[in-house]
Amino acid sequence: MQWDTIIFATGNEGKLREIRMIMEDLGVRVQSLKEAGITIEVEENGTTFEENAVMKAKAIMELTGQVVLADDSGLEVDALNKEPGVYSARYMGYDTSYHVKNQTILERLEGKTGEERSARFVCVIAAALPDGRVLTTRGTMEGQIGYEEKGEHGFGYDPIFYLPDDGCYSAELSLEQKNQLSHRGKALRLMKEELKKLKEA
Repeated sequence: MQWDTIIFATGNEGKLREIRMIMEDLGVRVQSLKEAGITIEVEENGTTFEENAVMKAKAIMELTGQVVLADDSGLEVDALNKEPGVYSARYMGYDTSYHVKNQTILERLEGKTGEERSARFVCVIAAALPDGRVLTTRGTMEGQIGYEEKGEHGFGYDPIFYLPDDGCYSAELSLEQKNQLSHRGKALRLMKEELKKLKEA
């Protein structure tokens, strides 16, 4: 199966940088929705990361006839009943800044320490192929919610996500380190292997 372009269903520049770095040796061009001239918004009303990623990838693939990748990712905080979960982007409303979202999570965990603050980032990548097949891969990054916002890198919930094994916050990792450790990096590398097999078939 031959193709030279993949559309990644995102407009998030931070995400695109991560994706392009990981996918660069696949020998395909990764286009954003904007670069592909696509302006439709796919409503993500699934109840799982898998449902949302598949929904997005299939909708754009049906529109373009291209190989389309989409991801759905979020933060699960165990003490908050795995909130914000699939609602991570919408938590407290789309227009609420991540600084406010992060502060709210920190406040809700007040008084909890160590393992009581366990959390993970989850990412599911879906690939919708023009022949109707859909592939999904999942990656997670385990950690804890820290006690403050730290770090200048990353985006979203990265500044409050603490990695005990590495002794730093996710927003303190370089892009290279983040690609190695992150939920998205793991899911993308798994997907890259799946796509490699398809290209060679």
